[in-house]
Amino acid sequence: MRHLLSTRDLPRDEAIRLLDVAEDMADVQGREVKKLPTLRGKTVVNLFFEDSTRTRISFEAAAKRLSADVINFSAKGSSVSKGESLKDTAQTLQAMGADAVVIRHGSSGAPHTLAASGWIDAGILNAGDGTHEHPTQALLDAFTMRRRLHGTASRGRDLDGVGVAIVGDILHSRVARSNVWLLRTLGAHVTLVAPPTLLPVDVSGWPVEVGYDLDDAIAAGPDVVMMLRIQAERMNAAFFPTTREYARRWGLDEERLGRLRADSIVMHPGPMNRGLEISAAAADSPRSTVREQVANGVSVRMAALYLLLSGSGPEQVYGQVV
Repeated sequence: MRHLLSTRDLPRDEAIRLLDVAEDMADVQGREVKKLPTLRGKTVVNLFFEDSTRTRISFEAAAKRLSADVINFSAKGSSVSKGESLKDTAQTLQAMGADAVVIRHGSSGAPHTLAASGWIDAGILNAGDGTHEHPTQALLDAFTMRRRLHGTASRGRDLDGVGVAIVGDILHSRVARSNVWLLRTLGAHVTLVAPPTLLPVDVSGWPVEVGYDLDDAIAAGPDVVMMLRIQAERMNAAFFPTTREYARRWGLDEERLGRLRADSIVMHPGPMNRGLEISAAAADSPRSTVREQVANGVSVRMAALYLLLSGSGPEQVYGQVV
């Protein structure tokens, strides 16, 4: 694996392979000493042009547990704030000997540009670009679903026949886009549920069903309900009347939680707006996987870094082949 930029063209066998390697990494997390010497001598740069807590810390923990050297780069307070271009930043990292660059950027396509530019030889991992994709979040979500559904027998398994309802701000969500493509690859059935104003203009090419009523989606009995954060920082217009109205129509409150199937699970990529898209009762219930997703994120990102920096085979860019 050369770069991990998107889940859209990630082959099924490669996706399952990465999830299986993540199982091995998760086993390491249960040891007293949680480090492996695998990437000793490698340098991983976290290149974040947007604010992040979970993703940046998760990648940092993953790299350190594989014994890599980690450099954290934040656009705020750096030469980027003085007008330095992405090209110049990349060439600086190249001169420093970066082996892998984990990039989060506000512009859709920035990781693809970096991977295809020739400015840097390092492997590129997309940690979220604009409203495009967030592949490692989708992989950790799939890992969490697989573990909840199949337990210790999850290795080698896909998500064939699993019903997933993704609810909320689909329009601005890179998490939703990555999940749609990965879950389709793994055999799941995906339904998007949102007010019409929070859906993309055209989803006819997406392998999903679309609904506008959360109560109908719950009545259909999904295996997984994934609630998405309302991304107010990306909104430049009024997409719904009030937050109270949104919570009433599309929020997962305690009453709706009680109408879910007993074995259904509740997911949220975080950070959560409690009382808006999800109630405290739902977020903290035994069927919630929110904290598991955070822990599993380290294992999945360890697997991605491992395959990127120590794997062998043809060079693959998921999104294109080089």
